[in-house]
Amino acid sequence: MMSTTKGQTNKSVKDAKGLPVGIQAPMFKAIDADSTTFYLKDALKDGPVVAIFYRGAWCPVCNKHLSTLQDSLLLIEAEGARVIAISPEKPDYLKKMVKKTKAKFTLLYDEDYKIANAFDVTFKPSRPQLFTYNVILGADLKNRHSDRSQRLPIPATFIIDQNGIVIWRQFDPDYHNRSTVKDIIEALKKSKNK
Repeated sequence: MMSTTKGQTNKSVKDAKGLPVGIQAPMFKAIDADSTTFYLKDALKDGPVVAIFYRGAWCPVCNKHLSTLQDSLLLIEAEGARVIAISPEKPDYLKKMVKKTKAKFTLLYDEDYKIANAFDVTFKPSRPQLFTYNVILGADLKNRHSDRSQRLPIPATFIIDQNGIVIWRQFDPDYHNRSTVKDIIEALKKSKNK
């Protein structure tokens, strides 16, 4: 069962490792921008799920990444997959992200960082990072998230097959490095040929 554990609050970006390929993904549920409950277990009945962790609507790199995914969404869906994007931001901010990126895929609220913790992507930014995010970029993490710890997910992408297994991932502590549509599609095609 997914839970927030002490000790993860102050985990550094170097300590988060991300779920490895080949293991069972945690079956989670979360609410979307419209407060509708999404169940991973149910979504997998229709095909693989591309799960993307992003930092928030305040993050210019996240905005660009989700916009690019939206631009190529039909190509990903043509491989039988569904795209979801997961953030610790409350539903009102998910709605802002939908407006910014025109996202037609599901954006989920990761309340209490339960999903990010289960996928081992949660970390506590340094003080200089928090200054940049909150003051320069206007992130207001204490109010946008479910608690005041100001933790964030490492932006990462996991492809989960219909058996619930992580079959591919893009995981890089450098938030500039994100999954590409090309890599996602290639991974989906490769999984079909197995």
